[in-house]
Amino acid sequence: MRRSLETIVVSELINAGLDLIRYDSYLRQNLSLAWPLALNALLIQSMLMIDTLLVAPLGELSVAAMGIATTLITFVLGVEIAIGNGIQLLVGRAYGSGNQSDINVAYWAGVFINGVTGVVFFIALALFSDSLVALITDDTVLAEQTNTYLNVAKYIVLVSAYSQSCTALFNGLGNSKVPLKGFLFEIPANIAISYFLIHGGAGFEGVGVEGAAWGSLLAVCLRAGFLFSCLYRGSLNLRYPKGRPFLGEINPQFSVIYPIAANFIILSVGATVYQLLFAQLSVYSFAAITLIFPWVRGGTQFPNAWAQASAITISQALGKSHLKGVISFIPACTRFGMMLAFATALAFIVLSVCVPYIYPDIAPETQRALNVIAPLYIILPVIRAYNTIAGNVLRAMGQSSRVLKIHFYTQWVISVPLCALLILYFDVSIFWAFALLPLEELLKTVPFYRYKNRYQKTLSSQVAV
Repeated sequence: MRRSLETIVVSELINAGLDLIRYDSYLRQNLSLAWPLALNALLIQSMLMIDTLLVAPLGELSVAAMGIATTLITFVLGVEIAIGNGIQLLVGRAYGSGNQSDINVAYWAGVFINGVTGVVFFIALALFSDSLVALITDDTVLAEQTNTYLNVAKYIVLVSAYSQSCTALFNGLGNSKVPLKGFLFEIPANIAISYFLIHGGAGFEGVGVEGAAWGSLLAVCLRAGFLFSCLYRGSLNLRYPKGRPFLGEINPQFSVIYPIAANFIILSVGATVYQLLFAQLSVYSFAAITLIFPWVRGGTQFPNAWAQASAITISQALGKSHLKGVISFIPACTRFGMMLAFATALAFIVLSVCVPYIYPDIAPETQRALNVIAPLYIILPVIRAYNTIAGNVLRAMGQSSRVLKIHFYTQWVISVPLCALLILYFDVSIFWAFALLPLEELLKTVPFYRYKNRYQKTLSSQVAV
């Protein structure tokens, strides 16, 4: 009896030691995944920004055309990236369980779903881009330049559908450095090719805005070719497994991917509606919000990348049935993510002080508006980070639909209508209008906290059994 008790104690100590090792290794793995994901996100944002910067010398009309065109293209690329986020969770779970067959099914189903999405958006742009642009502007010259760019850029969504699926595969396998290398090839190529095609050289006159589109398309093709070579020159065997009907596998894969893509669409459309409502404020207030938004999006990429990496890590751990490691990892990754968010907030404090030097030519009224909303955009990443981490944790646990419902109800049932009411009927100041963004995040915190803890307890009960 005594020996049996000693055996049990020793066994528990060994298991506790293994869980501690797994917990520490998960944090290291998450960090190695997160920083390439963060750089990837920044580079994705910079891809179309490069075109805008290179086109700037052509004049305000060309810049305006780029602004309209890149808004449409960025939305489509965002949907494809969201689908990729779903793919990488499926791949991560299969990789964790060591099931190569499931990895291959997830990859090919993802290629199919993203490919169909790319084709649908390509057809929509081919058939309706003229009408969409006409809704945005009635300037015929501006519309013509915008359509010139879109006529070429629409092919980017086809190539990106494939490259995002490859990126998701590598991320799900825990190798986020390969997609990063692809972007490091793409960005310099985009700059060089686009500059030459826009402005010309060596006897070539350049084709203006259309050259920017061709430069981006060729650079995206280069990245897709790089990812293709990495897949098929490496040790990966991606043959679709026999005995698993492809069409029969699409629905279960899509059930995981769809809520994540729908979530992105809801949030993106919501952000657009917010922008349209903010445009009803004074011109100085709207200018202030327009100036600060790119900084807010860029600064939150690091907490977002940590949250995405956490979802991949948890998916892999669940695939390995390391439930104790997951239980220990979730609060640890939440704490680290919040530390990143507080660091972002500190950076935004520095930004608020440096704004007059970054934008020295803005009107005093715009500067005052920026000062008024500074406390709000400083606190925003701290509140949003918890929700982002909790949302990705829940997705990794198979609760993507729950996350979608939380975002939908808090944004579309409460925050957006309230914002419209305050701006359109009560004519509130910029402070109260912009305050709706952190308020929306606060509303989400309650259900995210509740459900994250509920499913953590579910995992704990499974371990106890």
